Amino acid sequence: MAEKERSYQILVVDDDKNIAELIKENLKSQKNYELFSVINGEACLKYIEKQIPDLILLDIQMPGIDGIETLKRIKEFDPRIPVIMISALDSIEKAVQSMKLGAHDYIAKPIDRDRLRVTAKNTLMTTTLEREVSDLRSELKRKYAFDNIIGQSGVINDVFKSMEKVVNSNVTVLIQGESGTGKELIARAIHYHSKTRANKPFVAVNCTALPESLLESELFGHEKGSFTGAHGRRIGKFEQADTGTIFLDEIGMMSPATQAKVLRVLQEREFERVGGSEMIKVDVRVISATNRDLEEAMKNSEFREDLYYRLSVFPIKLPPLRERKEDIPLLAAHFLKKYSDQENKHLESISSDALELLMAYNWPGNVRELENAIERAAVLTNTDEITAKDLPPAVRSIGEKKIYESDSTLSGWIEKLEEEALRQALLENEGNISKTAKKLGIGRATIYRKAKKYGLPINK
Repeated sequence: MAEKERSYQILVVDDDKNIAELIKENLKSQKNYELFSVINGEACLKYIEKQIPDLILLDIQMPGIDGIETLKRIKEFDPRIPVIMISALDSIEKAVQSMKLGAHDYIAKPIDRDRLRVTAKNTLMTTTLEREVSDLRSELKRKYAFDNIIGQSGVINDVFKSMEKVVNSNVTVLIQGESGTGKELIARAIHYHSKTRANKPFVAVNCTALPESLLESELFGHEKGSFTGAHGRRIGKFEQADTGTIFLDEIGMMSPATQAKVLRVLQEREFERVGGSEMIKVDVRVISATNRDLEEAMKNSEFREDLYYRLSVFPIKLPPLRERKEDIPLLAAHFLKKYSDQENKHLESISSDALELLMAYNWPGNVRELENAIERAAVLTNTDEITAKDLPPAVRSIGEKKIYESDSTLSGWIEKLEEEALRQALLENEGNISKTAKKLGIGRATIYRKAKKYGLPINK
């Protein structure tokens, strides 16, 4: 089904009713325009208090408050409302003045019909795109708000404090942490909270995603014919990120040759495209990340010492999830809500036994692995609660390991094994006594007795 065409509301402001009707008549060919008119500036200002039009066509010469004064008040009320001025030939100077005050364009009388239609259409397209970009940037800022970085542990609060110190600085930041700890999330949050760079590009480059032969071209661009397959000029990531932020992920895997070129950009703020001779100057903030021990890499001559000190002017260390386990319930609840909505389910909670396993597991894949586990559980569960049986095998196996760690006597181990086997069988069979008895090869009466002993739920 074709998407419905958007409707635009256009307000014509002119004290000459004949001209106002002529303008409306000329624009009626566009079926998605809703056209209205008022006779003076005062009426225009009252109109926008009740309804914000998508475009105002405003005559300059009117009795009462003229078009210039009306434009000023419109922009004070809402600077995003686009205005096209309508001017007589003897008021072109005022039309130019209105452009400096925020008018989008002007049209001279007598009005050329084609110019009117084209100018109105281009203005609506441009301002609609500008609003969409502005809304997207606002959404990105909300998405990467510090509040959306989940956690209240001491170590993650230290990270928040570090981020707050650098958001409005141009200092280079090195984010260190294991895979899955959220290094790019931190980088984006720093960028989108910057007063000077938030509305500028954020360009991310994974330094391990491309072969070394292509990484240099990816970062710095290339000229046509600079190597086999270079059929045209390519603008590199540093150039794309000009006035904004470039995020170099896994920079520890970069080759020595590329390291030298990145160092030059950091020192001189300029570079040449591959195969080119023109010096390209950029104003770009560099945030890098690595899961590698760069100090150890320097000792092994695998990473340049001078580049390391340039990159790590302000280091931020992200702790692994196993070092902030008190954040696991908060993170799990956050992901539960996310995937409940995504899977169109009404998931309300995580069972106590499932949460116990989540807390006991060491999460080698960190927050990313936890998110994947909750997503998997959200898909598998048929109830409004995630239980132990919905979790990945690696997480469930922690319960089995804990059995042997919890009691040193043989009888204790056997009892714990029995309890865990019965618990898992009941979970898998949703508390059904007959199915559980069949699975374990014991009688129904034994199931009742053992379940009562260990306090396990059953369906009678």
